[in-house]
Amino acid sequence: MKRLFYILLGVLMLLSSCKEAPEYARFTDDTYYVGTNFWYGAILASQGQGGDRQRLSRELDQLQSIGVNNLRVLVGSDGLPGVMAKVEPTLQLEPGVYNDTILDGLDYLMAELEKRHMYAVLFLNNSWEWSGGYSQYLSWAKNTHWPTPQEVGYPAYMASCAEWSRCAEAQALFEDHVRFIVSRTNRYTGRPYSEDPAIFSWQIGNEPRAFSDEVKPLFAEWIHRTSQLIRSIDPNHMISTGSEGIWGCEGDPELCQLIHSYPEIDYITCHIWPFNWGWLNNEDMAGSMDEAIKKSNDYIQQHLTIAQTLKKPVVIEEFGFPRDIATWADGTCRMLTPTTCRNQYYQSVFEAIKQSKDTLGWLRGCNFWAWGGEAVPMHQQWLPGDPYTGDPAQEDQGLNSVFLSDTATITLIRQTNLQLQ
Repeated sequence: MKRLFYILLGVLMLLSSCKEAPEYARFTDDTYYVGTNFWYGAILASQGQGGDRQRLSRELDQLQSIGVNNLRVLVGSDGLPGVMAKVEPTLQLEPGVYNDTILDGLDYLMAELEKRHMYAVLFLNNSWEWSGGYSQYLSWAKNTHWPTPQEVGYPAYMASCAEWSRCAEAQALFEDHVRFIVSRTNRYTGRPYSEDPAIFSWQIGNEPRAFSDEVKPLFAEWIHRTSQLIRSIDPNHMISTGSEGIWGCEGDPELCQLIHSYPEIDYITCHIWPFNWGWLNNEDMAGSMDEAIKKSNDYIQQHLTIAQTLKKPVVIEEFGFPRDIATWADGTCRMLTPTTCRNQYYQSVFEAIKQSKDTLGWLRGCNFWAWGGEAVPMHQQWLPGDPYTGDPAQEDQGLNSVFLSDTATITLIRQTNLQLQ
């Protein structure tokens, strides 16, 4: 009898340990979507400066109501606050020194996404200054001030940041950050991030670039090494580069193909910025729309050619388009100006996704830049205490944001997601 008791007890313990494993995000035959960039999500989810959990809940519910369940989110900003054009509050104040309020916000955000069956693409670094990124790590590694674009202009900034691919010390500091975040356990769910069903993919950075032809081989090695590091910690989730694609690879299609060819990289990313890249005439936005759309379609096709070679999906995970009035003339708030041209451009991108679904093509999704939701821009440049819009601190506030008041755009997003179901 006693022996039977222990046998039954052992069976019960075995059954209790055989819990159903969570399903992790993967591209399936029916994965086609319109998502958004919601980079400030972890800050909004915090309980300190910049935090507003009631707004977070409303924004997530609103996004879910229009079929948006894929959000691209900044893990956190790097460096001390008080730097012009940097997102605040920051997460990593000094190497290995973290703001627990933002960590708590990231945990809370992920728990709220899981409740709604939504997903986050979590990017861990940035080429650009608005979250610290390359320049902050180089500053830490070299123990010197690294210039920002606001001080020296973007050409000089980009030239200086080519040092990233050569600087083992800066990369080592970033690797420590990767280990810290990817191996984290969520305090609200008690679940390691490596087992979090709300993670769509880990992303090496926002728009990682070599910034120089000379260092392209070193840059590719860094992408590969970082993807291997993430995979060694988390065998469950997809990994992506965050690259703009060919544009972010110094115009080199072979480099773009190389960094997306590594076995740890699960899909190809590309970004499209017609206004920023000079494909759009801001003096005649309506008159230059056809050319902007043609160049965008050609750019997408270049990446679909790479996708066909690598047999990997493509996501246009970042594309932005300004409002019809592209200046803050006379203090005009952009959220009060029309989005006629933007809606036309969005429609063209959405049509590409829908056509891909109809043909079971490699183009699987897109994330517009960016969700501003209920925010109301207060100043042309973001200041601490202002509400977060979709435009980071270095951008004119409202330039590329989609607000709740943009009803035509929101209707277009909702209708497209319904068609992609």
